[in-house]
Amino acid sequence: MSTATTVPSLQTFTLADLQPFTKEGIYAANASQDFHLFYAGRDDIHGILQYLLSRAHVSLYLNMYGYDDDELNDECMRCAGDPSITTLITLDKTQAGGVHEKKLLETDMASNPAAFRTHVITLGRSATHQISHTKGGVLDGRVGFEGSTNWSAASEGTFVLNGRPGGPGYSAQNNTLTVFTDPDAVSRFAAELIAEHMAAISGACDATPALYPTGLSPGPVPAVRGRVRATSAGARMAGRRPVVRRRADRRR
Repeated sequence: MSTATTVPSLQTFTLADLQPFTKEGIYAANASQDFHLFYAGRDDIHGILQYLLSRAHVSLYLNMYGYDDDELNDECMRCAGDPSITTLITLDKTQAGGVHEKKLLETDMASNPAAFRTHVITLGRSATHQISHTKGGVLDGRVGFEGSTNWSAASEGTFVLNGRPGGPGYSAQNNTLTVFTDPDAVSRFAAELIAEHMAAISGACDATPALYPTGLSPGPVPAVRGRVRATSAGARMAGRRPVVRRRADRRR
């Protein structure tokens, strides 16, 4: 007799699986089978995201502007720490320096430095050096999610009852989350998330350690042509003027 257990996955996922997380508990008869829109404070968005992320076992492509949810972070770092799961996580540079988010990322870094440095970039910027405002991901190449919802209690909606809105302390911003399984949309969004991750890596090459949350710098920063570099950290710390070296001006 087999004792093997079935690990929940997204291989047989349909949008109908998320019906229990809605206020009504069921979709309309004519609801789309490819896209469904959920509302923060009305539907259990945190529960939806945790349900989806916990079932990712093949790949995770993610770009999040606000990243301030311990439980969802745990699922992301589970993926990052599993060599069998292809994981790319892009986080906006300005948001990654927030008080709680910075602490959360420092904990991730301390827990698994190799996984963090390999799969997470905390200097996310757009290709034209604007904020990285995407809030979505693609899981296992089968399911995508995107919307205005940041990962925080206020943005997702703070449910104090059992998966339902209302009750003392209940609060929620006006936000939406779309979950989709349309193959073309999933494929195109995955490609976009990879492109945004690569743009963030390219931009990080010109970054200084000060732009990273404490302890999150990927390593020595390459020299930047034409800039002054201090060559005596000890002298600087002792209060003396550091020795500097300037590149020669090669213009004729």
